[in-house]
Amino acid sequence: MKRLTLFLLLITIPALAQKQWSTKQAAKWYKKQPWLVGANYVPANAINQIEMWQSETFSPDLIDKELAMAEGLGMNTMRVFLHDMVWKQDPEGFKKRLDQFLGLCEKHKIRPMLVLFDSVWDPKPKLGKQREPVQGLHNSGWVQGPGADVLADRSQWKGLEDYVRDVIGSFRNDKRILAWDIVNEPDNDNASSYGRTSKMKTELTNKAELGVQLVKEAFGWARKARPSQPITAAPWYGDWKAPEAMNEMNRWLFQNSDIITFHNYGPVADFTSRMAQLTQFKRPIICTEYMARPVGSTFQAIMPQAKGAKVGVINWGFVAGKSNTIYPWDSWQKPYAQEPPLWFHDIFRENGQPYKPEEVTFIRQMTGAK
Repeated sequence: MKRLTLFLLLITIPALAQKQWSTKQAAKWYKKQPWLVGANYVPANAINQIEMWQSETFSPDLIDKELAMAEGLGMNTMRVFLHDMVWKQDPEGFKKRLDQFLGLCEKHKIRPMLVLFDSVWDPKPKLGKQREPVQGLHNSGWVQGPGADVLADRSQWKGLEDYVRDVIGSFRNDKRILAWDIVNEPDNDNASSYGRTSKMKTELTNKAELGVQLVKEAFGWARKARPSQPITAAPWYGDWKAPEAMNEMNRWLFQNSDIITFHNYGPVADFTSRMAQLTQFKRPIICTEYMARPVGSTFQAIMPQAKGAKVGVINWGFVAGKSNTIYPWDSWQKPYAQEPPLWFHDIFRENGQPYKPEEVTFIRQMTGAK
């Protein structure tokens, strides 16, 4: 009987490790963190996550330089997108480059949040040489992962599971990693760029349904890898006042993430309202996308509110480069012939000079950077 009891305990331990963190466990983790401040990061010479991570274009020297700039602002995290196709091409080489990147982050006192899948922009990713930026077009070369062909074919999802379990499993106890962001905006229909209302019209008609399925599957794959870091994914629209008012995707994400993440590009009143709504889950809160100057989502407006509530903030964009995110979303309807009068995203020019010196001063004041 004792042997049977011990055996049953042993086989149930992994299952217990796969469950969502308790609110107490999440609070204990968050108490150890500083006020989390960072940016969504891709180096200036990469048009997308494939170009960032492929062996031919991986640029550790530039990454080192740019992360030093982030350290100078007092940033302590970065949200960074990975890609399943780069892993599939060369799993060990990809993980070696990821380890090198984490070493550079550690050098600059930055612990990144790593994003495994992304459902926004071009649904037809390809390996190899990436296209050049289109003048004046926001994120003209950013790609989804998995691409539409894989997302629509459930027979290929085993490869996605292998990717998630290998990457998380290989770094599951790595203290250099802050958290795992499983899927970015899984039900985004890309309406104004590649979606049904655009000229491109390359999105799947049942993408939202597949997005719900992918999220649920991918969270399960991540749980099987038993990471010591929290896992999460961020709702980005909809009614969040109460679970019964939410759509299936948002409700599932809020009720299954270890820590609560969200996106908000609205003015300060909208941001603070969202923060207040999310306190119902009694978990740490991090805004993993914000800052769109023309919309009123600015560092000066948002950071004081977030810091007062100890809500982490990760703005979109760091160094202006091939991503073209200084241009607004509406550039998909009217491409800009020259630099816009007010940048949409990003903090620094490629030469390291700040776009707005007063913003850099303000961020340093907020983080206490010297």
